[in-house]
Amino acid sequence: MQETRRTWLKGTGAAIAGVALGGCNGMSGDEESTPGANEGQSTDGASDDEEALQSDPTHAAVAAEWNTMRMRLDDAFTFSIAGHAGAGASVGQNVFARFEGANGEYGAHEFLETTSEDNYEGFEEDGLVVMNEGLSAGDVEAARGGWEAAHTNLREATVTRVGETGANALEVLRFGTAVNNIELLAAAGDTEGAASVGQEVLGWWETSPAHDAVESADSEAYESLEGGMEDAISAAQSGDMESLRSATSTALNASATGAYAVATNEELAGAGQIASYQGQGWDAAALASMSGPSTEFVHAAALTIYRARVHDAARLYERGHAEAARQRVKNVFAHFEGARAHEALEEASEDAYTRFEDGGLSALSAAIENDDAEGVASAVETINGSLVEGIEALGSGAEPALLEAGYFKARIEDAHERYRLGEEPAAAETVRGLFETFETNEADFHETLEETDESLYETFEEEHLNGLITAFEEGNDAAVDEHVSGIRETLLSFETAAGSTAQVSAVESGYMAARVFDAGVLDVLGENERAGSLVQAAFQHFEAGAGGFHEALEEADHDRYESFEAALSDASSAAQEGGDAGEQSRAFNDEAVGAIYAVVESGGGSFGGAATSIMQDTFAAFEEAEVHEMLEEADESAYERYESALNDYIGAIESGSGVRSAASAYADASIRAQFAVVGAVDEAPVGEGSGGESGGGSEETDLQGGPNIQDGVPDDADHVVNMQAVAFEPEELTIQQGDTVAWKHAAGEPHNVVAYEGEIPEDAEHWASGGFESEEAAREGWEDGEGAVQSGKSYVHTFEATGTHEYFCVPHEAAGMVGSVIVE
Repeated sequence: MQETRRTWLKGTGAAIAGVALGGCNGMSGDEESTPGANEGQSTDGASDDEEALQSDPTHAAVAAEWNTMRMRLDDAFTFSIAGHAGAGASVGQNVFARFEGANGEYGAHEFLETTSEDNYEGFEEDGLVVMNEGLSAGDVEAARGGWEAAHTNLREATVTRVGETGANALEVLRFGTAVNNIELLAAAGDTEGAASVGQEVLGWWETSPAHDAVESADSEAYESLEGGMEDAISAAQSGDMESLRSATSTALNASATGAYAVATNEELAGAGQIASYQGQGWDAAALASMSGPSTEFVHAAALTIYRARVHDAARLYERGHAEAARQRVKNVFAHFEGARAHEALEEASEDAYTRFEDGGLSALSAAIENDDAEGVASAVETINGSLVEGIEALGSGAEPALLEAGYFKARIEDAHERYRLGEEPAAAETVRGLFETFETNEADFHETLEETDESLYETFEEEHLNGLITAFEEGNDAAVDEHVSGIRETLLSFETAAGSTAQVSAVESGYMAARVFDAGVLDVLGENERAGSLVQAAFQHFEAGAGGFHEALEEADHDRYESFEAALSDASSAAQEGGDAGEQSRAFNDEAVGAIYAVVESGGGSFGGAATSIMQDTFAAFEEAEVHEMLEEADESAYERYESALNDYIGAIESGSGVRSAASAYADASIRAQFAVVGAVDEAPVGEGSGGESGGGSEETDLQGGPNIQDGVPDDADHVVNMQAVAFEPEELTIQQGDTVAWKHAAGEPHNVVAYEGEIPEDAEHWASGGFESEEAAREGWEDGEGAVQSGKSYVHTFEATGTHEYFCVPHEAAGMVGSVIVE
């Protein structure tokens, strides 16, 4: 396998969880095409949708879900033709992840494979994989080929299951939802891209078999749908969002009317309408993620401050101030319990949340009380690891790396203060630890800095970070000051190069909070004058602009700006005049966190309101729709769950927290509602209380394991990697030589684990589940049903060769299921 392919897989796998706009690449000028317009239309052997529903109503529910996937294919590709290939790739990968997790007899994945092996392979391999590769490479025409193949194969499978008439009814709904993409792009500020997408969609529509079908069945609905498309294009060109929103609503309503007119069975049209609402839900998720930094990023920034505060506690313990150290841990615990980041961390990673509170904060407090130095060090390491995991789960793109840069600046300042107090060895050791952390690419900081600006990267690592260690060891005051100042300036330059003003503001506010907390530590150590100077330096940094933070806060919320400066001034006075510097540092921290939320919500999540409007319009449409009564009468529980999930989703978008999981939960509720409408709720592939990826369970198969696969996770395993639907968690794992790793099946279909040939240390033997001795043998073994890790099982391997081991899962490689183990 080529390195470029492996790198692409690893990169796109990380994008499954969300959407972010990439750079504009321009509009394709090629002729428009409509996948499925001339293919899959033969009705020989395909039953009429009425007869198909009478024999098995589940066919209509699954066909409706396939239609949602077609809507999402349109989302991915229209982003690309509007010049946002990065966003398209993220959506495409998310479609792949949902498809891979849609298990069960009536899940979209297995039902497609049962319907037609050719359509299944054509959709997945010739369609999704090719489209996503094209999107990731910024190759619009390659993406177009995959998009067409995916559509064609789903269309053919739909015809097989519900007939030509049923397929046309669903396709009408697809085009109504496609108009939503015009509004979505315009709301994101890309009116030119929105108009281009509108023209493309109109071209698809005019050559679609659904076009003539709805024109014959209901000419008024046909004219309204096509008129809505044309009006949406005109409104986008003029930037008239009110008219655009009205045109979108007209098109959506007309598509629903047209679908009922075309279909010979209202249950199929009803399931399709619920599926179209699901498609609008995914549109809202995309829009909510297309803005600047999200509220989840703010939560991540708040967590970064806790990392600095915990190191302060450890430092006080080392200096013999155990009670002050315990009080700081207690303060962190109390603040976290009432913080907005508390629920966000728990939702993003329950494991990280539990380790932070129990294995981290509680353990740290106990270790300090018991004067257990090793326990203190271990607890600090656990806290850092859990918070980094949470930050990576909450942040996206360069955000974790930006926050890591702020954390590095705070820790370098800590080392500088220790040096000032005569603790040269401790100062040097702190920077050595940071150097090692940087080399392991924690939070993707190393690679992001190097990719952003190689000159900054070399200046930071080779000139200043290395130089500072030597300066500390030699006691060279002038060199220390030079390197600390150089690191501060270099990392601020990185922040402004890699992040928006809102993102930089979040990093700088957290950095300033960490500095003021340092003043509180110095106060306990009796260094009042230095503590005051430190806060004054923070004030001067803010007044000098702090990477745009000063102006951004003043513009975002003038009252918050004034209270922020007042709290900073109070902290300075307390430090200089012998007041309660600890109390004032906590007060300033509240202002600093509040400032982060203010700036990001003003200049970051500005599309959340538009996303909320999309879902509010969806709710209003559902309340008036024919399918509302159909669902309520068909199954009260499914109806209530659907409305509840829709409500929760709107609330998540409004708060900016938990949007991804709420979108997934709403999609699952929609699927269950689709099955309820056709009278087959008991056959739904999602349970009444399920969440996350649909069909997350794994059914036992005839696949075989191997000599290194066992029941459960062995007690002597040093590390556990969870195999999710299409991802390894954690994706990157650092271990010690001789450690044993267990890969545990956690979700989705059966998996396997295979080392990439040539991507493991030279002295390492090839390793794979099933005991295969080469990558090729493992791939062939999977085709023969060998090497599978299924529900309740784990693959176990002990690592002796040091270095980086890259690996993947054969059946889900194309979805980005790759990982690495770093053996030290």
